Amino acid sequence: MGSVDLLSAFVVGLLGGVHCVGMCGGIVGALSFGLPAERNLPILFAYNLGRISSYTLAGALMGAIGFYFSGLLPVQIAQKVLLSFAGLFLILMGLYLAGWWNVLSRVERAGGVLWRRIEPLGRGLLPVRSVRHGLLLGLLWGWLPCGLVYSALVWTVSAGGALKGALLMLAFGLGTLPNLLLMGVAAAQLNHWVKQPAVRAVAGALVIVFGLFLL
Repeated sequence: MGSVDLLSAFVVGLLGGVHCVGMCGGIVGALSFGLPAERNLPILFAYNLGRISSYTLAGALMGAIGFYFSGLLPVQIAQKVLLSFAGLFLILMGLYLAGWWNVLSRVERAGGVLWRRIEPLGRGLLPVRSVRHGLLLGLLWGWLPCGLVYSALVWTVSAGGALKGALLMLAFGLGTLPNLLLMGVAAAQLNHWVKQPAVRAVAGALVIVFGLFLL
C-alpha cells in the first residue's frame, strides 16, 4: 500500500460526504444546537476526532484479519481476491451514493444489530456541553452502521496488515472531515447542496471509478 492508496481513500471519503451529511447530519446538528460559536467548533473537532479514531481502530482490526487470512492462500491469489472484493464494494458504494441502487442499505440494517447495543450509551451524552462529551460521542458514533464506512473497511482487508489498515481508514476519515465540519457551521446550505441529484451522481460515479481501478 502506497501514497496512491491513501490519497484514494481520502478522496473516497471526501466524495462520500454526500452520504455523511445524510447519515451524521442529525448528530452534528445536535452537537451544534444552542451552543455559542466559541464552544461549537472545539466540540465539533472533538466529535470528529473520536469518530475518526474509531474508524482507525476498526481499520487496524480488519487489516489484521485480512493479513491473517491472506496467509492461508498463495500471496498473489490472496491479493487478487481481497482487492477484487474491495473493488466490488466500492462500486456498490458508488451506486448507493448516486441513488442508482440501494443494496448497501441492507448491509447498514445488518450492522444495526451491533448499533442497538451501542446507541443507548450515546443518548446519555446528549445534549453535549463539553469537549470530553463530544469526544466520547464521536468514539461511539464511529461505529454507526454505514455503507460508506463498511466499503472502506472491506478495502482495509487487502491493505496488508493492522498498521496499513489503520492508515487507510485514517485517510478515509480525514476525507470525511471537511463535509461534517462544514455541516456544523452551515447545515442548511450544505444539506440542500448534497441533495442535488447531479451532485450525488457525480460523487457516485467517481467512487465507481475507484472501484473499477481496484478491480
